[in-house]
Amino acid sequence: MFKRLSLLFVGLAMTAACSARPADDASTPAYAEGTQYVTITTPQRLDPKDGKVEVVEVFSYGCIHCAHYEPKAEQLQKELPKGVVFHAIPAAFNDAWLPYAQAYYAAKKLNALPATHAALFKAIHEEHYPLRTLDELADWYAQHGVDKAKFLAAANSAETRDRILADTKLIQAWGIDGTPTVVVDGKYRSAQIKDFDELNGVSKFLVDKELKGGK
Repeated sequence: MFKRLSLLFVGLAMTAACSARPADDASTPAYAEGTQYVTITTPQRLDPKDGKVEVVEVFSYGCIHCAHYEPKAEQLQKELPKGVVFHAIPAAFNDAWLPYAQAYYAAKKLNALPATHAALFKAIHEEHYPLRTLDELADWYAQHGVDKAKFLAAANSAETRDRILADTKLIQAWGIDGTPTVVVDGKYRSAQIKDFDELNGVSKFLVDKELKGGK
């Protein structure tokens, strides 16, 4: 878990109690509650109507840690058991990150995510393009075959605004104050993670736990 700024409209602080576990204790779970993950007090799924186990990555294009995690996020999606669904939602933790959330949903509506999702991370954090405003982002998407007018219309739509507000409330309910964070079935979220391999490991551990009925 990598700390970022506090959530827009809410001030949350995550606490996690680190505890050592003997490496040779076979009865000890691979990952411990209160360390690598925490149980969410009031469980809430992103999609309450879909009965499949869901994995949700909370991210931002403005987060360099999310950019570094993106290849691992793609790997995680490939390694999830059949029938488990993966979603990503953009966090608008502050005003600077709001255009990135708008861009994500505009690209999703215009079916441009497959071609632009990883590329935008690279453009911002490796190629250092000045992509901070919605207009700058619209120009960048236009260079990748997305109609600028349609992009701006989707980004500024009431649908996108309402989706981001709903995301913010859900992120608040999950107790998330940093990205990238992974939430499994609205019940568990990643906490004190040492690296991205561990983040994927605990995600798959929690998926398996849900598939076994929470055991």
